[in-house]
Amino acid sequence: MRCCFLYWPMIRRSLIASLVVGSVLTAINQGTIMFGGSWDADLYWKIPLTFCVPFCVATYGALANSRS
Repeated sequence: MRCCFLYWPMIRRSLIASLVVGSVLTAINQGTIMFGGSWDADLYWKIPLTFCVPFCVATYGALANSRS
């Protein structure tokens, strides 16, 4: 488990996937609120969570693929 956090090529790919997918999902789900100017307190946890989910999925996919 420790190796998955130290293998930088996998972390880099997961970060790139997270930035792309997280940006698209944030724009789709929260775009009207963000660009409308009415920031809720909920956005401060929803937006980081939107980026964490694709990171975890990409990392899990890479780890599962390396096991087979």
